Amino acid sequence: MIVLGGTRFIGRAIVEELAGADHQLLIVHRGNLEPDDMPPVTHLHAERQDLAAHREELAAFQPDAAIDCRALTREDSEIAIRALPDGIRLVVISSIDVYRAFGALNDDRETDPVPLDESSPVRPTRYPYRGKAPGLDDYDKLDVEDVYLARGATSVRLPMVYGPHDYQLREEFILRRLRAGRDRIPFGSGSWLACRGYVKDIAHGVHLVLKTPDAAGQVFNLCEDRTYSMRMWSRMILDSAGSSAELVPVAEELLPEDLKPTGTMSQHIACSAQKARSVLGWTTSDPAESLQTTVSWHLANPPPNPDLDFSADNLALGTV
Repeated sequence: MIVLGGTRFIGRAIVEELAGADHQLLIVHRGNLEPDDMPPVTHLHAERQDLAAHREELAAFQPDAAIDCRALTREDSEIAIRALPDGIRLVVISSIDVYRAFGALNDDRETDPVPLDESSPVRPTRYPYRGKAPGLDDYDKLDVEDVYLARGATSVRLPMVYGPHDYQLREEFILRRLRAGRDRIPFGSGSWLACRGYVKDIAHGVHLVLKTPDAAGQVFNLCEDRTYSMRMWSRMILDSAGSSAELVPVAEELLPEDLKPTGTMSQHIACSAQKARSVLGWTTSDPAESLQTTVSWHLANPPPNPDLDFSADNLALGTV
């Protein structure tokens, strides 16, 4: 089995899941990150744009499937499809940002009821980060799905994924303040619903896709079956860290940038994974236990260059 991108966070968890089930794996990545504590698997170092030059090597491995964890654009997908052997099972990691509701959130509108499922409308426009985030002008998982689904692949749409090794540091909006000894955290209404998934559960879901022939050509949401509000999730982070810090309501226009999602949001992003549960037999861990594991790992492995500027916090709290 081939994994395109398998050394960071979600890809790494997928590799650990599959290696633990005795699958023979070829991990294809740039070689910039190759952790010592990964399972003993075969590695091929290659830039994605150079994959065609390695087509014979990929075929010689005689894979029965390939999982693309790092296709971000149409070109990324087309390059991979041209390089991979014909006739194998294909799985691509996608995102719930394909849904129209996500586009509405970016535009401060509300368009859809929740929970979203696989039949919910997708965005009518493409390239949600064009001109907004460096290097993401051509990012669009809808383009990625167009290419892969046309080849009979399974697309796995993911929510906000949390867990050990998360380089996006999804709990850092709370944890960076706890590390700095802050006992009062400015907070908005905290009412936003945004679905999540624990990284090991996601990896197991991908494994089940590979073991389910009927999953070929289909789309699956993978997310927890209950969505916590931002306030409740934040309190759970505090509890997991053993902190008694207070979430202090402040005027939302004064919220620091990384705390903006604690304010009033136009569109909820709660999703249903009922299809994955019924077709794949997928289940999820207890979120409280998963979050405890996550918070413990991130407290023990702080980012190397933490943001220690709390002037915006002080400004917001000074008005309370």
